Amino acid sequence: MADSKVNDILLFMSVAAAGNFASAGRAFGLSRSTAGKAVTRLEDRYGVRLLNRTTRAVSLTEAGQRLFAQGEAIQAAIAEADACLDTVDGIPKGTLRITAPDALGRRIILPVVARFQKTWPDVRFEISFSDTVSRIIEDGFDLAIRVGVTTPDATLISRTLMVEKTVLCASPVYLTNRDAPRNVDQLSSHDLLQFSSVAKRQAWSLQDPSSFPGNVSGRVPLRMDSAEGLRAAALAGMGIALLPMVLVKDDLQAGRLLRVLPDVDCGEVPIIALYPHKKFLEPRVRRFIDALVSDLAPPSADAAPH
Repeated sequence: MADSKVNDILLFMSVAAAGNFASAGRAFGLSRSTAGKAVTRLEDRYGVRLLNRTTRAVSLTEAGQRLFAQGEAIQAAIAEADACLDTVDGIPKGTLRITAPDALGRRIILPVVARFQKTWPDVRFEISFSDTVSRIIEDGFDLAIRVGVTTPDATLISRTLMVEKTVLCASPVYLTNRDAPRNVDQLSSHDLLQFSSVAKRQAWSLQDPSSFPGNVSGRVPLRMDSAEGLRAAALAGMGIALLPMVLVKDDLQAGRLLRVLPDVDCGEVPIIALYPHKKFLEPRVRRFIDALVSDLAPPSADAAPH
């Protein structure tokens, strides 16, 4: 039957994306053996091996790669069919799955979610707050919020929500125990708290008013994959951190953190929305992106003189 063949292809796609049969089966509410049988049926039907199997994981063969490419078209067609029905009345509804960095998500995304749900109560949210870069499509997210320059692949669309200045900051306790740096070169004698993850290691490129931009070298006793963790470390007096202003604004105003080298240009970071490229974008996704752009835009942007 044609419909059973399509189901087998979709299960095969899930196995290939997950890298194992157990996770793929669970995604469909099925057992590991059912997922395995679906792939075996396809291999018998086409007379080719689609997956290389090991005790730990599976990988696509050349024939499997060709079927996977065609399967993506099937998945897109099903998604577009769902979207067509979802957009009949244009009212946002259903579940919106979002991934965003922990600190940023708590401070600027959750307030937008709260306001959005008051306007569109039929939308439910599933949110993953993590600084780990997720595979947006493979992990089933509708929308990802990312900090920094991001070059998405052809399957993703990017939209800049805001551009935020970064600042050097440290606690009063840290600066009391040693001389505050008077220029970028003197940072080399200080403890620097830097972001680092599997995919990205932060490099500081700073510019004194009288010099060219340059990378900072110094002691880095602590690297973390969490901006919120770096903020906490700075508050604890562990060193100097370079963080987006939006994350430390309240701490600076309250005196819990102090600006370091305030005249130095520390650069800016874009805060970007990434979402899958679809012909029909579900109303819940489109409306929420619009809400983010509206809520995060600088208040004076529209009123600025031209």
